[in-house]
Amino acid sequence: MQYSKILLTSIVCAFCLASCSPTLRPFTEDVYNEFGHSKEKLSKIQFYLSNDIVLFRDYGGKKSSIENGKIRIIDGRKIEEVVFKKGTPGVFVFTPKQDRIAISFEEGDGKYLMFGPNDKVGGRFVLLAKEWKKKRGKVTYANETWNTTNSSAYANLMVDLDKARRTQVTKKTVKGRKI
Repeated sequence: MQYSKILLTSIVCAFCLASCSPTLRPFTEDVYNEFGHSKEKLSKIQFYLSNDIVLFRDYGGKKSSIENGKIRIIDGRKIEEVVFKKGTPGVFVFTPKQDRIAISFEEGDGKYLMFGPNDKVGGRFVLLAKEWKKKRGKVTYANETWNTTNSSAYANLMVDLDKARRTQVTKKTVKGRKI
């Protein structure tokens, strides 16, 4: 009897907690079009990562300051890494062109990643690279060129669609005053 009460209480608590947490859905080309490419609307959406993204570059003997990254030694070489964990929240920064958005996951000059729709995964907005070659991509982050693996290419943006759709933007153009 006691065990069933504890089990029932645990199940009820789990449902309550699950209902309070956001229901994340992939940010797709269809969702992007639903918001009409509006920078005002996009700036009010909280974005999240579906998977980890790892950026790395050869640290070598160059002098540089390591802020949010870490340095690892691989085969005698120093490698600097920046890791964006699954579920990391990000904000809209700008759209360089249609179907491309810059999302920032931390404060700082040039600290954003580019995402765009990929038809191979149902139009989801995935990490974009300048080029993909031999299972590695080259991306710009913090005004530097970084490498990433092809597993990062499958990281896409997620949004709480219900909350995003409830966001209302009221716009008013002021015409001025005359005497």
